[in-house]
Amino acid sequence: MLTTVVGSYPSPPQEPASLGSKISALLGSFDPYKQAVEFAVQEQIVAGIDIISTGQVRGDMIEIFSRDITGMEWEEGTSKIKGKILPLNYSIGAEDLKIALKTAHALSDNFKAGAGVIANGKITADVKGVKGIITGPTTLVLSSRLEGFYTMDDRDKAIVDMAYALNKEAKYLEGVGAAIIQFDEPFLSTGMADIPTALKAIKIACDGLKVPVSMHVCGDVTQIFGKLMKFPVDMVDCEFAGIKRNFEVLENTDLKKIIGFGCVDTKTEKVESPKEIHELIKKGAKIVGVENMMIDPDCGMRMLPEKVAYQKLKNMTEALKWLS
Repeated sequence: MLTTVVGSYPSPPQEPASLGSKISALLGSFDPYKQAVEFAVQEQIVAGIDIISTGQVRGDMIEIFSRDITGMEWEEGTSKIKGKILPLNYSIGAEDLKIALKTAHALSDNFKAGAGVIANGKITADVKGVKGIITGPTTLVLSSRLEGFYTMDDRDKAIVDMAYALNKEAKYLEGVGAAIIQFDEPFLSTGMADIPTALKAIKIACDGLKVPVSMHVCGDVTQIFGKLMKFPVDMVDCEFAGIKRNFEVLENTDLKKIIGFGCVDTKTEKVESPKEIHELIKKGAKIVGVENMMIDPDCGMRMLPEKVAYQKLKNMTEALKWLS
C-alpha cells in the first residue's frame, strides 16, 4: 500500500544565507521558495512518504492559481474573476515540480519518476514519484468573486473555461514528470456546487492526460460519494480520520475507484499514535481491500506546526508497516 500527501506542507520561504544566495538576492534572482520546496520534499521523504508533493509553499490553494490565471486577480486576500478565463502559455507549478524531482532524486536511490502508480485499476508497488497538484475548476470559481465578465447566471461557463485553462496546466505538470495529477475539489462536498457541471469540468481538465488522475474532496461526502464514483478519475481521495461517518460510503457504495484514504486528522495538532492510525487503516482495508487504497492525511498540512506535520506523516508510515 502506497503513502502520499494531499498537498501542502508547512515550509516557509527562506532568507538568503550563503554568499551566493545573497548575491542572487542583490541581483533580484533569489527565489526564497526554492529552499522551501526542498525542505518540504526532504521532510516527506525522511518520513517515508512514497508519492510526495512540492509542499505547495507559495500560498494557499486559491491564491497560487488566482495570481496567474488570465482573467483572475488576487487582491487583498480575495480571489476575483474580472475577465475571460484563458489558458496560460507558461506553467504555474512546473518549476517547483522540477525542484521536487531533483531533490527527490538526490535523496532517494530508489526514486522513480513518472511511472505508472495505478495500473489496471490496482495500485502497483515499489513506485515513487511527485504528485502534480491543481486546485479544481469548480473550487477556484466558487472561491472567487465575479466582477465584470461573468455573472452568477453564467457561472457554469466560468467553470468550464477554468477547466480548459487547468487542462493545459495539468499537461505542463505531466510533461515535466508528475507521476499523478491531483485536482482538489473541496467545494463538491459543501452543497454549493452543481455536480453535473463539476463532472463536465473535470472531464475537460483531465482530457489527454496519460498519467493517473486523483480528485481530492474533503469534508462530509456521505451525500455525494456515489456521484463522485462517476467522475473520470482513477482515485477519489477523502478524509476518514476527522470525519468518521465517511466510512458509511465505503460500506454502502459500489466502489469503482482507488480510494485515497485520509487517516490522520489535519485539523488538530494532536499527533495520532501509530497504533491509532493502524486501527483506522485496518478498518478501511477490511471494507475495500489494501489493493484499492492509497494512504494519506485528511487534507493539506500547511496550517500545522512543522514538527507536528512531520510526526503525523512519520506515524502514518510507521502504522502501515504493521498491516498484515
